[in-house]
Amino acid sequence: MKTVLAVLLAAAAFATPALAQNATVSPQPGNNCAASDKIDGSTAEQAKQKLEAAGYTNVTGLNKGCDNVWHAQAQGNGGAQVNVMVTPDGTVNQETN
Repeated sequence: MKTVLAVLLAAAAFATPALAQNATVSPQPGNNCAASDKIDGSTAEQAKQKLEAAGYTNVTGLNKGCDNVWHAQAQGNGGAQVNVMVTPDGTVNQETN
């Protein structure tokens, strides 16, 4: 009887992860995007190139939002660290607080 119980408990432990594999996955796991968000194919490297072409250096912390806007920190023309963004159409802007 103990052996049967052990087998059933082991089977239950392995069944739970299998159920999780069938769950709906958001477009970018871990970023809280809704399943209906349309995530484009832009890459961090492309965003970095846009920022550098706009005169920013030392680009760090690139992070893509659910709205396809890339956010980062970079060194601006005056040497100060600033928050910057690259919109889906490639426009580069300095973020304001």
